[in-house]
Amino acid sequence: MKPTRAALVLAAGALAPALLLSTPALAAGPAAAPAAVSATTPTDEDNAVAIARLLADPASGKAVIREANKALSGTAADRVTFLATGLAIARDEDNTFAIVSLLADPASGRAVKREANKALSGTAADRAAFLATGLRLARAEDDRVTVARILARPGISDALRAAADKAIDGTPEELRYFVTVGQYQY
Repeated sequence: MKPTRAALVLAAGALAPALLLSTPALAAGPAAAPAAVSATTPTDEDNAVAIARLLADPASGKAVIREANKALSGTAADRVTFLATGLAIARDEDNTFAIVSLLADPASGRAVKREANKALSGTAADRAAFLATGLRLARAEDDRVTVARILARPGISDALRAAADKAIDGTPEELRYFVTVGQYQY
């Protein structure tokens, strides 16, 4: 999964002391220490902004939105807890729902179902990786099977055969396009 702005804000806060104290001007005097400490801890306002950005992100799922709204209407500690642990839990809930939805979809092929089941029985990172890259590759495997079945049909046109031959050696996106649109154009 791609990192969110909230994670980037937290990472920047964690790296700030090392960067600030490694510069000669700030590392030299005791007056620099309070500035470095305050730069490492995001304020409640920073946390609220990070949560608001998650709410504005169209890629945020229902669980993330639900938990983000709870955190925004709660205390400063609630916002810190949400960004530290709650966000990851809510994202995993959204990912689990997306994978279960794929399993319930009769259009999902064998490879998608096989890999989705592996992801469900794995860790939160496994579920995120499946949705980020594994789903694309599993669909490509299913699409290759579909194209091979098209090629095995007796009496297909030369144009369809040429398009299927090109698609079967193509990228996952080219395969998906052929299976969903291209095969019907010949």
